[in-house]
Amino acid sequence: MFVRSALFMSAVLLLGGCEVTTELGKPCGLVRKATDSEAQTFGRDFMPIYEKDIAADQDFISFGSLDCEDLVCVRDDASARDPDPNAPALGYCSKECVEGTTSGCEVTNDEAVEGIKERMTCRPLLLDQATLEAIKIADEAFYRRTFGENNSPYFCAGATPQAQGN
Repeated sequence: MFVRSALFMSAVLLLGGCEVTTELGKPCGLVRKATDSEAQTFGRDFMPIYEKDIAADQDFISFGSLDCEDLVCVRDDASARDPDPNAPALGYCSKECVEGTTSGCEVTNDEAVEGIKERMTCRPLLLDQATLEAIKIADEAFYRRTFGENNSPYFCAGATPQAQGN
C-alpha cells in the first residue's frame, strides 16, 4: 500500500512541475465554411481565406481550422500580412477565454507567431454578448452556421496597439 502511495505522489509531483504546451499562438490558416457547391466540387467542408478577403486593420476569427487543437484561428488587426493578395491568409491558434481573467491565454508554444507572446490577452472578437444571444434566439440555425458552438465573444488574441496605449 505504501509503495503505491509513494508512486502516486511521485507521479503527481513530477507532473505538477511540467509546463503544459498548447497550440495557442501557433501559426494557422484562416478558413471559412464551404458552400454546398464547393463542398461537392472540392470534397472539403472548409475553404481557405485569402489576403484579399480580409480588410486591412481588421480582426478576423476563423472556426474550423484543423491547424489548431481548439479549431479556432485568429488574426488580429496588428498581425503581419502577406503582400500577395492571392496568398492564403494566416493567423494564430486561439481559444475561448473568460472575460476579466488574466490566466488561460499564456503562450507556451515554441512555434508561436513572432511577437504574439507579449501581446496575447483575453478580449472580445465577436459581437457583444447581448447581440450574440439575440441572434441565437432569433435564428438558431443561422447562429450555428455562423458561430458554431461558440457562446462567448471572448477569445485569446493579440492586444491591439490602441488597447496597449500605443
